[in-house]
Amino acid sequence: MNSDRRPDTLVEEGAAWMNVAGVDLAERGTRVANGTSPSPQSEHVSVIVIGGGQAGLSVGYHLARRGIRFVILDASPRIGDAWRNRWDSLRLFTPARFDGLDGMRFPAPGDSFPTRNEMGDYLERYAKHFNLPVRSGIKVDELTRVGNRYRVAAGPLRFEADHVVVAMANFQRRRVPAFAAALDPAIVQMHSSEYRSPAQLRPGGVLIVGAGNSGAEIARELARYGHAVSMSGRSTGHIPFRIEGFAGRHLLVRLVIKGLFHFVLTTDSPIGHKARPHILSQGGPLIRVKPRDLAAAGVARVARTERVCDGRPVLADGRELDVSNVIWCTGYDPGFSWIKLDVFEEHDRPRHRRGEVEGEPGLYFVGLEFLYAMSSIMIHGVGRDARHVAGRIAARTGAPAIA
Repeated sequence: MNSDRRPDTLVEEGAAWMNVAGVDLAERGTRVANGTSPSPQSEHVSVIVIGGGQAGLSVGYHLARRGIRFVILDASPRIGDAWRNRWDSLRLFTPARFDGLDGMRFPAPGDSFPTRNEMGDYLERYAKHFNLPVRSGIKVDELTRVGNRYRVAAGPLRFEADHVVVAMANFQRRRVPAFAAALDPAIVQMHSSEYRSPAQLRPGGVLIVGAGNSGAEIARELARYGHAVSMSGRSTGHIPFRIEGFAGRHLLVRLVIKGLFHFVLTTDSPIGHKARPHILSQGGPLIRVKPRDLAAAGVARVARTERVCDGRPVLADGRELDVSNVIWCTGYDPGFSWIKLDVFEEHDRPRHRRGEVEGEPGLYFVGLEFLYAMSSIMIHGVGRDARHVAGRIAARTGAPAIA
């Protein structure tokens, strides 16, 4: 960051961007609002970080520590909205002692489990505390390479950079089967990303398609609200202890979340190398909700949902379900079609080594599922990946090394 600014000075996000990158976007925005076209000239920044969630903010923190000039572009109107826009009752799987990013602890009792809004607000405070130059409400439409630089298009804005960090999870585009369109229009259907509370649903039965953590949490909540809930999909396994119990909060969560997920299941270990393809294709184990919790709540496990007949969902065993609601907890596709570079392998997964893209010097990913470890997509794990990538950028730019 600029050496003439006091490190404890808080600035507005727009001012931070103009200070770091030397661009008067306020003036540019005024021209757009008045109906005049902005200049097509690209502005040059050393590093562009795409995504302002925990991954992007972590990268920003470590770049700032090295004195590297950068900007963070985020599509959401407000920092932390990716958390605030999830279902109302969501709480993190990990106790607060593991939910702080590098340099700033999470402001809650260590054994409590933060809500979605508390996490969103924490990220917003984090960005302000470290004066990170986040530009909110800027959705990147295209990333290409022109000569030795990367070009980023975002609406009327154009940027060029020597380095780009795509700081986003590979959960960007909702995945719903094509046959969902054939469901009876009277059936309320939505993707899990659209679910907020039981009030969105019609009275009557609910089919949850997908048996991962989101599906299990939503299924149990709806069963508690009196819905007859069926859950479709293969089991992903589960952690064999109560994450919210005394032993779970104070001992076992550290061994599993901080130990196994962070240090054992990595791309450098034989067990992690073997487990990674399974986790990427099948998903991780249930953490908070156990199969016995679902059974106790009255959730019925049913066969895989394969098609629709006469407007009703049909299972692999031939049963037709007469339900009033369907929630697709079927995950996401990577959603990286806006990256116009030859950097993807099967299933549209970026080709990289610890976030550094092979064959594209200066391009990096942070925040991907199992980028380096199973913890890479978790709050407590993303900092290590961000620190590594920032170090690689520093080596290319000649920035001083730090401890």
